[in-house]
Amino acid sequence: MTQERTGVATFKGNPITLVGPQLKAGDPAPQFTVSKNLLEDVTLTDYAGKIKLISVVPSLDTGVCDAQTRRFNSEAAGLGDDVVILTISTDLPFAQARWCGAAGIDSVITLSDHKETSFGQAYGVLIKEFRLDMRSIFVVDKNDTLAYVEYLGEMAEHPDYEAAVSAVKALL
Repeated sequence: MTQERTGVATFKGNPITLVGPQLKAGDPAPQFTVSKNLLEDVTLTDYAGKIKLISVVPSLDTGVCDAQTRRFNSEAAGLGDDVVILTISTDLPFAQARWCGAAGIDSVITLSDHKETSFGQAYGVLIKEFRLDMRSIFVVDKNDTLAYVEYLGEMAEHPDYEAAVSAVKALL
C-alpha cells in the first residue's frame, strides 16, 4: 500500500493529499523513471556522477512554475559541468518542449512524470487529488544521496532558490 500524507500541504489554502514518503537530507535518493520525450525514458542512474538539482513543478504553464524554471535556468551557468538541473512535472513531453522553446530555456532538462508518476510517488510529491507533482526541490549529490530537500507547504509559493543553489555549491 502506498503511503498518503494529508494536512502537510495546501493548494490555495485547501488541504491536498501527497502520495509517497517524506524524504529528508541524508536519505538515499530513490530511483525513478520519467520521460525525456515521447520515446525515451530516463532514470536517476542516467545522471550518475553529477550533482542533480531537481526542481519539481506542478505545470510549466503556470506563473510560479514558469518563474521557478527560468530562475534555475539562469543559475545553471554559474554551477558548472558537474551539475545538472532537472525540472520534473506531469506536463506531457510535447508541452514541455513547446514551453522551453517559447521561453528560451536551454540549460535545464525538462522531464515528464506523466506516464507512471514514478518520481512523484518515490519522492512523496504526487498530489492525489490532481495527479500533479507538488512544488519541491531536491539536491542529490554525486553518490545519489539527498543533500537538500524542500517540500513546500503551499503549492502557489516559491521555493527558497538561494538555499537550493547554496546546497549545490556546497557539493562542488
